[in-house]
Amino acid sequence: MNLSMEWEYAVEAPIDNDLCTRIRRSEQALMAHHEAVLRAYGLTMTQYLVLLILSREGGMSGAQLARSCGVTQQSMSSVLTNMENKELIRRETSPVHAKVQIATLTDEGQTLLDRAYQEVIILERALADAFTPSEHASLCELLERATTVLIQQTRRATTPPTT
Repeated sequence: MNLSMEWEYAVEAPIDNDLCTRIRRSEQALMAHHEAVLRAYGLTMTQYLVLLILSREGGMSGAQLARSCGVTQQSMSSVLTNMENKELIRRETSPVHAKVQIATLTDEGQTLLDRAYQEVIILERALADAFTPSEHASLCELLERATTVLIQQTRRATTPPTT
């Protein structure tokens, strides 16, 4: 199919046929659910992710957390300051680099994560129950493959053309 025919098909096809549209709708529904649940605990999605990551991985720098959460370092710095003020995390100077602060969970942060997680896991279980085990495994594999393509295409789109 040449580019002109492909464009005509894309313009005439129902938008629900587009994979990107379906992925975006799923992501929006997921975020809306999580934000509604987490709001009751005074958490944003990024704050919840920080608590979850620190719980699983242990102490991390702001730069590491920013990469893990998919936000900028400046944004993460603000998130961590807010969380430190709420006594959900503590930050201490890294023993390796004096300018790097390592964030760790406080007992209060772990308690809040445990409470919020009990609500978040309900959706995870409902999604898992919507599929057979083989469908669940296939969906996970397909989503990973789609994510790989999306990352590759984003890199390609952000790389300046060579002349």
